[in-house]
Amino acid sequence: MEAAIQIKGLGKTFGSGRKALQDITLDIAPGEMVALIGASGSGKSTLLRHLAGLMPGDGGLVRVHGRTVQQHGRIASDIRSVRAGIGFVFQQFNLVDRLPVLVNVLAGTLHRVPLWRSLARWFTAEETARGLEALRRVGIAECCFQRASTLSGGQQQRAAIARAMVQGAKVILADEPIASLDPESSRRVMEILAKVNREDRCTVVVSLHQVNVAMRYCARTVALHHGRVVYDGPSSALTPQLLRELYGAEADEILSLGDHIGSLQDARRSGPAPWVAPLSPLAQVA
Repeated sequence: MEAAIQIKGLGKTFGSGRKALQDITLDIAPGEMVALIGASGSGKSTLLRHLAGLMPGDGGLVRVHGRTVQQHGRIASDIRSVRAGIGFVFQQFNLVDRLPVLVNVLAGTLHRVPLWRSLARWFTAEETARGLEALRRVGIAECCFQRASTLSGGQQQRAAIARAMVQGAKVILADEPIASLDPESSRRVMEILAKVNREDRCTVVVSLHQVNVAMRYCARTVALHHGRVVYDGPSSALTPQLLRELYGAEADEILSLGDHIGSLQDARRSGPAPWVAPLSPLAQVA
Protein backbone atom coordinates (compact mmCIF):
# COMPACT_ATOMS: atom_id res chain seq x y z
CA MET A 1 0.00 0.00 0.00
CA GLU A 2 1.34 3.43 -0.95
CA ALA A 3 1.97 5.70 2.02
CA ALA A 4 -0.28 8.73 2.43
CA ILE A 5 2.75 10.66 3.69
CA GLN A 6 6.33 9.67 2.95
CA ILE A 7 9.30 11.52 4.47
CA LYS A 8 12.92 10.56 3.84
CA GLY A 9 15.95 12.28 5.33
CA LEU A 10 14.23 15.65 5.85
CA GLY A 11 16.35 18.29 7.57
CA LYS A 12 16.02 21.99 8.29
CA THR A 13 18.56 24.44 9.70
CA PHE A 14 17.55 28.04 10.30
CA GLY A 15 19.82 31.02 9.69
CA SER A 16 20.83 31.12 13.34
CA GLY A 17 22.37 27.68 12.91
CA ARG A 18 19.66 25.97 14.96
CA LYS A 19 18.77 22.54 13.58
CA ALA A 20 14.98 22.48 13.61
CA LEU A 21 14.66 19.08 11.89
CA GLN A 22 17.30 16.37 11.71
CA ASP A 23 17.07 13.41 9.32
CA ILE A 24 13.32 12.87 9.67
CA THR A 25 12.18 9.62 8.04
CA LEU A 26 8.56 8.53 8.45
CA ASP A 27 5.80 6.73 6.57
CA ILE A 28 2.15 7.37 7.49
CA ALA A 29 -0.45 5.04 6.03
CA PRO A 30 -3.73 6.17 4.44
CA GLY A 31 -6.43 6.62 7.07
CA GLU A 32 -4.10 6.85 10.07
CA MET A 33 -4.60 9.47 12.79
CA VAL A 34 -1.17 10.28 14.19
CA ALA A 35 -0.20 12.60 17.03
CA LEU A 36 3.00 14.65 17.00
CA ILE A 37 4.17 15.47 20.51
CA GLY A 38 7.16 17.27 21.97
CA ALA A 39 8.17 20.19 24.14
CA SER A 40 8.15 23.73 22.76
CA GLY A 41 10.78 24.07 20.04
CA SER A 42 10.92 20.35 19.31
CA GLY A 43 10.04 20.85 15.63
CA LYS A 44 6.35 19.89 15.48
CA SER A 45 5.08 22.98 13.67
CA THR A 46 8.14 23.11 11.43
CA LEU A 47 7.60 19.52 10.34
CA LEU A 48 3.93 20.13 9.50
CA ARG A 49 4.82 23.20 7.44
CA HIS A 50 7.33 21.15 5.48
CA LEU A 51 4.70 18.47 4.84
CA ALA A 52 2.39 21.13 3.38
CA GLY A 53 5.15 22.64 1.25
CA LEU A 54 4.97 25.95 3.09
CA MET A 55 8.76 26.01 3.53
CA PRO A 56 11.64 24.09 1.94
CA GLY A 57 13.98 21.85 3.89
CA ASP A 58 17.73 21.60 3.48
CA GLY A 59 17.34 18.27 1.75
CA GLY A 60 15.40 15.06 1.80
CA LEU A 61 12.09 14.08 0.28
CA VAL A 62 8.42 14.68 1.15
CA ARG A 63 5.60 13.02 -0.79
CA VAL A 64 1.86 13.07 -0.16
CA HIS A 65 -0.18 10.33 -1.83
CA GLY A 66 2.67 9.71 -4.24
CA ARG A 67 3.07 13.33 -5.30
CA THR A 68 6.26 15.19 -4.49
CA VAL A 69 5.88 18.14 -2.13
CA GLN A 70 9.60 18.87 -1.96
CA GLN A 71 12.89 17.20 -2.77
CA HIS A 72 16.56 18.13 -2.34
CA GLY A 73 15.61 21.41 -0.66
CA ARG A 74 13.27 22.60 -3.41
CA ILE A 75 9.48 22.91 -3.37
CA ALA A 76 7.78 21.06 -6.23
CA SER A 77 6.91 23.23 -9.23
CA ASP A 78 3.30 22.01 -9.14
CA ILE A 79 2.91 22.58 -5.40
CA ARG A 80 -0.41 24.43 -5.79
CA SER A 81 -1.95 21.34 -7.32
CA VAL A 82 -0.41 19.09 -4.66
CA ARG A 83 -1.67 21.33 -1.84
CA ALA A 84 -5.24 20.90 -3.13
CA GLY A 85 -5.22 17.52 -1.40
CA ILE A 86 -3.71 18.80 1.86
CA GLY A 87 -5.83 20.63 4.42
CA PHE A 88 -3.96 22.70 7.00
CA VAL A 89 -5.65 23.64 10.28
CA PHE A 90 -3.71 26.41 12.01
CA GLN A 91 -3.61 27.13 15.73
CA GLN A 92 -4.90 30.66 15.08
CA PHE A 93 -7.64 29.54 12.64
CA ASN A 94 -6.57 31.70 9.62
CA LEU A 95 -10.08 32.91 8.86
CA VAL A 96 -10.90 36.31 7.34
CA ASP A 97 -12.67 38.04 10.24
CA ARG A 98 -14.85 40.37 8.16
CA LEU A 99 -16.19 37.67 5.85
CA PRO A 100 -19.16 35.40 6.62
CA VAL A 101 -18.35 31.95 7.97
CA LEU A 102 -19.76 30.26 4.86
CA VAL A 103 -17.51 32.29 2.56
CA ASN A 104 -14.50 31.38 4.69
CA VAL A 105 -15.43 27.71 4.40
CA LEU A 106 -15.99 27.96 0.65
CA ALA A 107 -12.44 29.26 0.32
CA GLY A 108 -11.64 25.55 0.33
CA THR A 109 -12.97 25.38 -3.24
CA LEU A 110 -10.73 28.14 -4.63
CA HIS A 111 -8.15 25.74 -6.02
CA ARG A 112 -10.71 24.48 -8.53
CA VAL A 113 -12.78 27.57 -9.45
CA PRO A 114 -11.87 30.30 -11.95
CA LEU A 115 -10.09 33.38 -10.59
CA TRP A 116 -12.93 35.72 -11.52
CA ARG A 117 -15.39 33.67 -9.46
CA SER A 118 -13.13 33.63 -6.43
CA LEU A 119 -12.64 37.41 -6.62
CA ALA A 120 -16.41 37.95 -6.91
CA ARG A 121 -17.12 35.39 -4.19
CA TRP A 122 -19.58 33.75 -6.56
CA PHE A 123 -20.24 30.11 -5.76
CA THR A 124 -22.57 27.62 -7.40
CA ALA A 125 -25.56 26.11 -5.62
CA GLU A 126 -23.69 22.81 -5.43
CA GLU A 127 -20.62 24.44 -3.85
CA THR A 128 -22.78 26.35 -1.37
CA ALA A 129 -24.61 23.15 -0.43
CA ARG A 130 -21.27 21.44 0.13
CA GLY A 131 -20.18 24.27 2.42
CA LEU A 132 -23.40 24.16 4.42
CA GLU A 133 -23.11 20.39 4.79
CA ALA A 134 -19.55 20.73 6.10
CA LEU A 135 -20.73 23.33 8.63
CA ARG A 136 -23.55 21.00 9.67
CA ARG A 137 -21.08 18.17 10.23
CA VAL A 138 -18.93 20.32 12.52
CA GLY A 139 -22.01 21.59 14.37
CA ILE A 140 -22.13 25.28 13.44
CA ALA A 141 -24.48 25.45 10.44
CA GLU A 142 -26.55 28.09 12.24
CA CYS A 143 -23.53 30.43 12.15
CA CYS A 144 -23.11 30.30 8.36
CA PHE A 145 -23.98 33.96 7.68
CA GLN A 146 -22.24 35.45 10.72
CA ARG A 147 -18.96 37.28 10.34
CA ALA A 148 -16.11 35.00 11.34
CA SER A 149 -15.00 37.52 13.97
CA THR A 150 -18.22 36.91 15.94
CA LEU A 151 -17.44 33.22 16.56
CA SER A 152 -15.75 31.82 19.62
CA GLY A 153 -12.30 30.30 19.27
CA GLY A 154 -13.69 26.79 19.24
CA GLN A 155 -16.27 27.67 16.59
CA GLN A 156 -13.60 29.30 14.42
CA GLN A 157 -11.47 26.16 14.64
CA ARG A 158 -14.46 24.05 13.62
CA ALA A 159 -15.00 26.39 10.64
CA ALA A 160 -11.35 25.85 9.69
CA ILE A 161 -11.89 22.08 9.73
CA ALA A 162 -15.03 22.52 7.61
CA ARG A 163 -12.94 24.48 5.09
CA ALA A 164 -10.54 21.50 4.80
CA MET A 165 -13.55 19.19 4.32
CA VAL A 166 -14.93 21.35 1.49
CA GLN A 167 -11.47 21.35 -0.04
CA GLY A 168 -11.76 17.58 -0.33
CA ALA A 169 -8.43 17.10 1.42
CA LYS A 170 -7.27 13.51 1.84
CA VAL A 171 -4.63 14.60 4.34
CA ILE A 172 -5.32 17.06 7.18
CA LEU A 173 -2.42 18.59 9.10
CA ALA A 174 -3.54 20.23 12.35
CA ASP A 175 -0.97 22.42 14.11
CA GLU A 176 -1.83 22.48 17.83
CA PRO A 177 -5.52 23.00 17.06
CA ILE A 178 -6.61 22.97 20.73
CA ALA A 179 -3.74 24.94 22.26
CA SER A 180 -5.81 28.08 22.88
CA LEU A 181 -9.20 26.47 23.50
CA ASP A 182 -11.21 25.70 26.62
CA PRO A 183 -11.86 22.04 27.56
CA GLU A 184 -15.29 21.77 25.91
CA SER A 185 -14.09 23.36 22.67
CA SER A 186 -10.98 21.16 22.72
CA ARG A 187 -13.11 18.05 23.07
CA ARG A 188 -15.35 19.04 20.17
CA VAL A 189 -12.42 19.85 17.88
CA MET A 190 -10.63 16.57 18.62
CA GLU A 191 -13.83 14.55 18.18
CA ILE A 192 -14.49 16.25 14.83
CA LEU A 193 -10.96 15.46 13.63
CA ALA A 194 -11.44 11.85 14.74
CA LYS A 195 -14.81 11.71 12.97
CA VAL A 196 -13.36 13.07 9.71
CA ASN A 197 -10.56 10.53 9.99
CA ARG A 198 -13.02 7.69 10.59
CA GLU A 199 -15.88 8.59 8.23
CA ASP A 200 -13.98 10.20 5.35
CA ARG A 201 -10.95 7.88 5.62
CA CYS A 202 -8.86 11.01 5.78
CA THR A 203 -5.29 10.83 7.07
CA VAL A 204 -4.86 13.18 10.04
CA VAL A 205 -1.61 14.35 11.62
CA VAL A 206 -2.17 16.54 14.69
CA SER A 207 0.48 18.19 16.84
CA LEU A 208 -0.35 18.26 20.54
CA HIS A 209 1.23 19.26 23.82
CA GLN A 210 -1.04 17.02 25.90
CA VAL A 211 0.13 13.40 25.95
CA ASN A 212 -3.16 12.17 27.37
CA VAL A 213 -5.10 13.76 24.52
CA ALA A 214 -2.81 11.98 22.06
CA MET A 215 -3.47 8.71 23.87
CA ARG A 216 -7.23 9.31 23.83
CA TYR A 217 -7.61 10.06 20.11
CA CYS A 218 -4.56 8.72 18.24
CA ALA A 219 -3.43 5.09 18.07
CA ARG A 220 0.06 6.16 16.99
CA THR A 221 2.30 8.91 18.33
CA VAL A 222 5.51 10.34 16.92
CA ALA A 223 7.61 12.17 19.54
CA LEU A 224 10.10 14.84 18.50
CA HIS A 225 13.03 16.09 20.57
CA HIS A 226 15.39 18.79 19.26
CA GLY A 227 14.20 18.06 15.73
CA ARG A 228 14.72 14.31 15.87
CA VAL A 229 12.21 11.47 16.04
CA VAL A 230 12.82 9.83 19.41
CA TYR A 231 9.71 7.66 19.51
CA ASP A 232 7.34 6.28 16.89
CA GLY A 233 4.85 3.73 18.13
CA PRO A 234 1.63 3.03 20.03
CA SER A 235 0.32 5.98 22.02
CA SER A 236 -0.66 3.57 24.80
CA ALA A 237 3.03 2.88 25.52
CA LEU A 238 3.80 6.51 26.44
CA THR A 239 4.21 6.10 30.19
CA PRO A 240 5.71 8.85 32.36
CA GLN A 241 8.83 6.70 32.75
CA LEU A 242 9.31 6.41 28.98
CA LEU A 243 8.73 10.14 28.49
CA ARG A 244 11.40 10.92 31.09
CA GLU A 245 13.80 8.56 29.33
CA LEU A 246 13.10 10.34 26.02
CA TYR A 247 13.05 13.94 27.20
CA GLY A 248 14.88 14.09 30.51
CA ALA A 249 14.05 17.28 32.42
CA GLU A 250 11.96 18.55 29.49
CA ALA A 251 9.44 15.81 30.23
CA ASP A 252 8.12 18.02 33.03
CA GLU A 253 6.77 20.49 30.45
CA ILE A 254 4.86 17.72 28.67
CA LEU A 255 3.62 15.97 31.80
CA SER A 256 2.52 19.21 33.45
CA LEU A 257 -0.37 19.49 31.00
CA GLY A 258 -3.19 17.32 32.30
CA ASP A 259 -6.00 15.74 30.31
CA HIS A 260 -8.57 18.52 30.59
CA ILE A 261 -10.75 16.80 27.99
CA GLY A 262 -10.81 13.56 29.99
CA SER A 263 -11.51 15.46 33.19
CA LEU A 264 -14.48 17.14 31.54
CA GLN A 265 -15.91 13.83 30.31
CA ASP A 266 -15.40 12.15 33.68
CA ALA A 267 -17.20 15.02 35.39
CA ARG A 268 -20.16 14.66 33.03
CA ARG A 269 -20.46 10.94 33.70
CA SER A 270 -20.32 11.33 37.45
CA GLY A 271 -22.51 14.42 37.68
CA PRO A 272 -22.02 17.35 40.10
CA ALA A 273 -19.54 16.66 42.88
CA PRO A 274 -17.64 18.64 45.49
CA TRP A 275 -14.38 20.13 44.24
CA VAL A 276 -11.29 18.11 44.98
CA ALA A 277 -7.69 18.72 44.04
CA PRO A 278 -6.85 17.15 40.63
CA LEU A 279 -4.47 14.24 40.33
CA SER A 280 -0.91 15.05 39.43
CA PRO A 281 -0.10 14.76 35.70
CA LEU A 282 2.00 11.64 36.44
CA ALA A 283 -0.93 9.94 38.13
CA GLN A 284 -3.25 10.87 35.26
CA VAL A 285 -1.00 9.28 32.64
CA ALA A 286 -0.16 6.16 34.66
